[in-house]
Amino acid sequence: MSTEHTSHNDILPEPEVVEVSEGIFAYIQHDGSWCLNNPAFVDAGGQVIAIDACATERRTRAFRDAISSLSPNPVRTLVNTHSHFDHTYGNFLFADDAVIVGHRRCREDVLRDAPDLPARAPMMFPGVEWGEFRPAAPSVVFDDAMTLFAGDLELQLIYVSPAHTNTDAVVWIPERRVLIAGDIVFNRGTPFALMGSVAGWRSALVRLKQLPIETVIAGHGPVADASVLDEVDAYLAFVQDSARSAYDAGVDPLAAARDLDLGRFGEWTDTERIVGNLHRAYSELRGEAWGAEIDMFAAMGQMLEYNGGQPLRCLA
Repeated sequence: MSTEHTSHNDILPEPEVVEVSEGIFAYIQHDGSWCLNNPAFVDAGGQVIAIDACATERRTRAFRDAISSLSPNPVRTLVNTHSHFDHTYGNFLFADDAVIVGHRRCREDVLRDAPDLPARAPMMFPGVEWGEFRPAAPSVVFDDAMTLFAGDLELQLIYVSPAHTNTDAVVWIPERRVLIAGDIVFNRGTPFALMGSVAGWRSALVRLKQLPIETVIAGHGPVADASVLDEVDAYLAFVQDSARSAYDAGVDPLAAARDLDLGRFGEWTDTERIVGNLHRAYSELRGEAWGAEIDMFAAMGQMLEYNGGQPLRCLA
């Protein structure tokens, strides 16, 4: 069963700006659970490149205010690491002044989901103050990789999907050995592969471990060093091993999740994601392609059952 963390009524600490290297900042939204993502920004060469927006209008405005408080320079570029709305809902607050960059599939998914988002978000996470919403998708897209410059500082955008989704890219800053990982890294939170691939995610981590990374800005959770990649991989390996045993025994994902001892992973936020992760791992055990479409409604419904029939905890 799910692990208790802070409740819907808890008051979280204010977001924290962390300068991880000169001119490179993480905007940490505690406690990193559902919809509390970490945008980032790079201030160099007389301009700002922002990486991701936030899940609500209010939170994205606060992120913009934090940028303005630290830099007189304009935000000229916004990079979306993937299409999920906790990273793209607030895109419209940048769109008048900045070009939005993302993977081609990120653009497609944002445009596909935009018409339903004002109704869907409150259904998924009731009680959140979403604020104004206007669709704003990436207008500059790439396929495998793209390079941006902030002055002389090089930012490499690398497509690594399917992993968390089919739209994931990371931002690698080789001169500073900083990885802005998006949701390829959940630090002290449960990774979520339902909309991507467990096996593909592990493959992406193998690829990223080849980089000389010193600092990781996680998509959710605290700033970390490169060892956090091993932590994410350990959880995904646990999902695969657990799925194999249950699948071979003919046990459905919900029952398998209820029987599991999560061990140290049970201390992470949002443990109900194990159900969705098992659904994805079962798909791969059936021989379906990484990132193939599966029954999201059934998987999310079982996650709610695992969560005691309660809505998913979202403090955004």
